[in-house]
Amino acid sequence: MKALGIAATGMLAQQTNVDVISNNIANANTTGFKSSRAAFQDLIYETIKREGAITSDQGSTRPTGVDIGLGVQTAGTIRLNTQGGLLATENQLDMAIDGQGYFTINLPNGGLAYTRDGAFQLSAEGVLVNLQGYEMAPGITIPENTVKIEVSDQGLLMAFVEDDPTPVELGQVTLSTFTNSAGLKALGDNLLQATSASGDPIQANPGDPGVGIIRQGFLETSNVNIIQQITALIAAQRAYEMNSKTIETADQMLSAANQIR
Repeated sequence: MKALGIAATGMLAQQTNVDVISNNIANANTTGFKSSRAAFQDLIYETIKREGAITSDQGSTRPTGVDIGLGVQTAGTIRLNTQGGLLATENQLDMAIDGQGYFTINLPNGGLAYTRDGAFQLSAEGVLVNLQGYEMAPGITIPENTVKIEVSDQGLLMAFVEDDPTPVELGQVTLSTFTNSAGLKALGDNLLQATSASGDPIQANPGDPGVGIIRQGFLETSNVNIIQQITALIAAQRAYEMNSKTIETADQMLSAANQIR
């Protein structure tokens, strides 16, 4: 009887499912967070009788076979890159991407990371950094005595210094897009890393074809739908219970077989 092992794989799969759902719920208020879902696929099959096998001397063949599946496995976790809501913060350094694209971040090790989290601050040197203190790429420095910062929808960043009515152009905020955004590797701290599955980053200015625009004074909220997640959690719990019941039933059947005299 293979039911014990098959049901065990089902329980393990639902444990993974609950892990993914719980991470979504935990990040319901994380800026720029994208929810994920677990994807599953069936395991290999044991063929007892093969379809198409000859069943008589007259050449008749079996129309169907007997294939016993050996359970389920996790195929991957798929990131759902739908747009999150925009939350007004009234902070002139906050930026939200309305559409496709990612901010580029310079990592301390010299590498690059990508994020939808536009909660930027100023370092002690006046450089625009994220909440971990990592610089935005390309680096933008805010002059001293700046009284107001403006960021256009197309990412042009300007500063009004002291009483000068003419703004100073400081730089251009660029965005990165990917052929397969779901292939980005999550690093934590709201950062993602390019992989061979995601493809190389494509640099563009906000507002270019296929690229979102910048909304200054807003942050993108998480795209987690709590109602959907709770519903999925209940479904995962029920599936776990049914697999557990299968193990219990298989155990009772084996026990009955062992009692035959």
